[in-house]
Amino acid sequence: MKLTSIIDTIRHGVDLLKGEETVDKTYCSDKTHADEPTAQRAFDRAKEKLFAVDRWSDLSSLTADFHLYDQAGNRKTTGSPVVGDYIKVDLPGPAPENWVKVIHIIDEETRAGFTARPCADPNDKAAETEHFFSDTSTSTFHVEREGLTITACQIGKNERVNNEDAESGNRGAVNTVIAGAGWLFYQKIQWKTLTAYLVEE
Repeated sequence: MKLTSIIDTIRHGVDLLKGEETVDKTYCSDKTHADEPTAQRAFDRAKEKLFAVDRWSDLSSLTADFHLYDQAGNRKTTGSPVVGDYIKVDLPGPAPENWVKVIHIIDEETRAGFTARPCADPNDKAAETEHFFSDTSTSTFHVEREGLTITACQIGKNERVNNEDAESGNRGAVNTVIAGAGWLFYQKIQWKTLTAYLVEE
């Protein structure tokens, strides 16, 4: 790698941590099956697991806990997410809780998924965005069947650190550390674990 490329990469990393730049990240897993009936059953299972958000908490002690809430901020222990629902994300360790709101859902014959955006705690309407990414960021969770292959992806768009104290509820420094660690290694652990779970038998 040329020196200028290394310098540009470092500058971009610094700008990311300062909240002045955004980045897109995608993590996927796939599995190919022997025949159409098997692939269809695998897709149906993947879709069921995708929409059972609370079950994601059981994947690993290294991954986050996910809890689904309805539009009024009440915990949902059954059912799939709908547009307007919230998901509370509790990272391992002492990190503060993070909230996202479901803004789009797709459920078709060969593909399904939903998109969420960082938001405030629904039970505290006066709160700022309680997430380490700003509310311009989105995260899409997606499963698809193409022929005999099932693919699951997590797609992060416009990921920007939520570190302006006026907008982050005075957790700018903490958010910077969480986002930085995520980009360095944790996102890969979290999302590759999830996408592998979605496509596994």
